[in-house]
Amino acid sequence: MSEPAVLKRTPLNAVHRQSGARMVDFGGWDMPVQYSGVMDEHHTVRRAAGLFDVSHMGEIEIRGVEALDLVSYATTNAPARLKTGQAQYSGLLYEHGGFVDDILVHKVAGDHYFLCVNASNQEKDYEHIRSINRWQAEVEFASPRYAQIAVQGPCALQTLQPLTPVALAPIRYYHFTDGEVSGAAARIARTGYTGEDGFEIYVAPDQAPRIWAALLDAGAGFGIKPCGLGARNTLRLEASMALYGHEIDASITPLEADLAWIVKFDKGDFLGRDALVKQQEAGPRRKLIGFQMRGRGIGRDGYEVRIDDAPAGWVTSGGPSPTLNQNIGLCYLPVEHAQIGKTIHIVVRNQPVEAVTVPTPFYKRAK
Repeated sequence: MSEPAVLKRTPLNAVHRQSGARMVDFGGWDMPVQYSGVMDEHHTVRRAAGLFDVSHMGEIEIRGVEALDLVSYATTNAPARLKTGQAQYSGLLYEHGGFVDDILVHKVAGDHYFLCVNASNQEKDYEHIRSINRWQAEVEFASPRYAQIAVQGPCALQTLQPLTPVALAPIRYYHFTDGEVSGAAARIARTGYTGEDGFEIYVAPDQAPRIWAALLDAGAGFGIKPCGLGARNTLRLEASMALYGHEIDASITPLEADLAWIVKFDKGDFLGRDALVKQQEAGPRRKLIGFQMRGRGIGRDGYEVRIDDAPAGWVTSGGPSPTLNQNIGLCYLPVEHAQIGKTIHIVVRNQPVEAVTVPTPFYKRAK
């Protein structure tokens, strides 16, 4: 028998275990799925502040006089429009238009771009970008140099501000700055995956346990709690944020995934552009749409969706919404059926359960 694979560990692994977190294998990483419970952690993020270890995420740095040319060709969005200190959500595509990954592109300088990529895709993304690099640009697999901690929720700013000389309030959404947190060099980005205000902090791995403890201490008065991947998933589902391997993968294009807004056809050539132009001209045949259960049952990931008693699509993500107290989800349907207010049926344990298509995001915070 072959030996079981050794799980990768973030620099905060020992902290999670000492804190009594329930740990799971998440794409080859030993990660906390919950501390006090998914519902409790979810509500804490919506009402106060939650702390997440996202150090399993990957980082790729692209530098050089033609760094912009490479980033622009590799991604769907328009990095040329970024100002220094600004970030954008984007896609890495294959030539056929399907997703290699969805990523965040940060402009550090005119010749320096910092990419945050999904944990399970980081090596693949790095090799993909390297393979298409024909410019004067250096591509670095930088993940070992970074730990990443996210503080999310309406009290995130008040929690983080005492720990940094950087004025956080002026940092706009999807902008970032380089400074210090608890005396350690840090990249502080006003980004997140929860639908709430908050910050994602990139620091050296050896600094992560100390900064984690400092954030818990600084946020104690606001009711901050450490949170696991369970709450991260329910929060991002309510905000209708895509998860690789669910809403998007190599077989799905941005036009199908309700992500046409990250595709900038007018910027010039990029990998996958020709395939997307053809699909746009012909019209996508399927589309991602939200649903809410009407009958008793939960539409889980992978469940079949039926219309008029015939198979029509599948659920990409689904589960209870703690904020709305309803069972919600996302699914792919033929484009002619992907309209708001459509009655559909989700097959739950071999029984079709009624649901209705609804607008997304399911939850949007008050500004």
